[in-house]
Amino acid sequence: MSNEWPLWEIFIRGQHGMSHRHVGSLHAADAEHAMKNARDVYTRRNEGVSIWVVEAEKITASSPSAKGPMYDPSRGKVYRHPTFYDIPDDVGKM
Repeated sequence: MSNEWPLWEIFIRGQHGMSHRHVGSLHAADAEHAMKNARDVYTRRNEGVSIWVVEAEKITASSPSAKGPMYDPSRGKVYRHPTFYDIPDDVGKM
């Protein structure tokens, strides 16, 4: 058994952003401590409006080497992309 606390991945949504971005990692005993530590470490200059903490052990990711089999089925579904009509400028971000 390891004496180290679990590793947490930290995501911050900036003041002017619409999505969270990965900013780093830290060790903490639990989610509550990870959130407090992330606030202290990654938002010292009032950079963020939202913090996500995710235990690194819980993350499952695809492998770049498997990108062919993983994404090939979606290539034939062009109807899922909004390329067939123009979005008016006054709609803003979607």
